[in-house]
Amino acid sequence: MTSRAVTPGEAAEHVVDLWSTSIVFRAGHRIQVQVTSSNFPRWDRNLNTGEPEDTATTGRVGRQQVFHDPARPSRIVLPVVPPA
Repeated sequence: MTSRAVTPGEAAEHVVDLWSTSIVFRAGHRIQVQVTSSNFPRWDRNLNTGEPEDTATTGRVGRQQVFHDPARPSRIVLPVVPPA
């Protein structure tokens, strides 16, 4: 996923490439989705300022909002591969 600035309160689509990940979900299994600004130290930090990450020194709290109303429905699309 490429980092880009978004306008607060405005809906935006984000496509996240999970590479070649494969997980079997059996009947009754559930998934959890965490929406965050960063995953430090696994990935580079995100100071939420738009400054270059390698030279930025001041951080700002990131606030995520997932819309789920009729005008802005949210969804997660997972590909389904039939069993062999």
